[in-house]
Amino acid sequence: MRLWPRSMTGQLMLAVALALLVVQGLGAFFVYRAEYERREADFVNAAAFRIAFAARGGTRRFDHDDDERRDRRSDRFRRFHLIRSDSSPAHADEDRDTFAEAMLKRILADREVEAEQVVIIHRWTRDDPPALARAVRRAAYFGKPVDMPEGSVMIAGVKLAGSPEWLVARVESPGHFNDLAGPLILQTLLIYLVLITVVALVMRRITRPLARLTNRVEQFARTRDTTGRIEPEGPDDVRRLIDAHNAMEARIASMLDEKDVMLGAIGHDLKTPLAALRVRIESVPDEGERAKMAGTIEDIVRSLDDILSLARVGRPSDSAERTELSALVASVVEEYEDMAKPVELGASERVVASLRPTWLRRALRNLIDNALRYGGTAQVSLVRNGDMVRLRVEDEGPGIPEADIGRMTDPFTRGDPSRNKGTGGAGLGLALARAIAEQHGGTLVLANRPEGGLRAEITLPV
Repeated sequence: MRLWPRSMTGQLMLAVALALLVVQGLGAFFVYRAEYERREADFVNAAAFRIAFAARGGTRRFDHDDDERRDRRSDRFRRFHLIRSDSSPAHADEDRDTFAEAMLKRILADREVEAEQVVIIHRWTRDDPPALARAVRRAAYFGKPVDMPEGSVMIAGVKLAGSPEWLVARVESPGHFNDLAGPLILQTLLIYLVLITVVALVMRRITRPLARLTNRVEQFARTRDTTGRIEPEGPDDVRRLIDAHNAMEARIASMLDEKDVMLGAIGHDLKTPLAALRVRIESVPDEGERAKMAGTIEDIVRSLDDILSLARVGRPSDSAERTELSALVASVVEEYEDMAKPVELGASERVVASLRPTWLRRALRNLIDNALRYGGTAQVSLVRNGDMVRLRVEDEGPGIPEADIGRMTDPFTRGDPSRNKGTGGAGLGLALARAIAEQHGGTLVLANRPEGGLRAEITLPV
């Protein structure tokens, strides 16, 4: 599963969310810490007042009714009457609050109360028998059902210097007072909602023209069509980028138009004298020489056609049409069978695809010619694999060295360096076949067969 989004908007929003999570986490920690220390100081001061009062000989004891009236007046904390004990209120397995102990000892010293030992522990109200009993009495006093209390109680025990007894004070905190998670979570959600909404609106203003520009670049790369240019919009930087792209696109289109005009002129200027030469060689009396000259002219014409086709394959004049691909392959194979060429049609499936049949015929013929030239035979097959179709041409020739197989689809590259009529060609057949496959959104892959020979495979989307 991919956790990191791929889009610019997703990445920015995730980064903002993570940064906000860290900041909110730190903020929540410091708020909780400050609230905890403030509450701790309140509790310690309350306990110190009771203990200092008793240490100075105070005898007043707060009865049950006084405690309940105080409960109604204040939700901050609840106080218990002071008790005297022969032992420390802390159990052996309980953790002591050393920070609060130091604070209580300092407050008592300021009030000139000498404490020999100070112990402060925290318990849940339900785990402290006196606190639990008081909760039961309080529920009965108010006429409410007895529920298990959720608060906590701080128990402060002080053993005065020279006294065998412990003075023990309890200060209880209501359960809702300790719950800071709810407000912090609500605050975080509100901040997330506001910030993410703002970021989404800003990113939409930025990414919408960028998405349109991306689609336009892909369309222009595929069709070379200059119609449908996008208008600049969005922030100034994005507008400048769109303006620069439009200018570049216009320049590329102009260069392509100039190239087509130039190629048309070259084709016309070269084919005209070649046609005149084809007529003049008929006057050559030597039949052998006349045949050689005619063959040379045909090679020049074929190479010229390949060069012009390769140059124009990126800007086809015909549009794609729905074509039954297996029938197209069968018709090409029949052409070679009619010429008594060893071309065989292998496995074939019925596939209908949107393509340019004239160009695909040219690519298939080039692959078959290449197989016949170097392998002597050619076997053609058509196999569908999901939403892709594979057009294979296999031969039984020597194959191509693995070191050279990657560059064989480059223009003017041939496995055989000779240029004689036996192997012929200018090294443009595979390059043209690859260009036609890419024009249809596919690929051309060459591979040596394990049993010998070469496999040329055009893969096209259906």
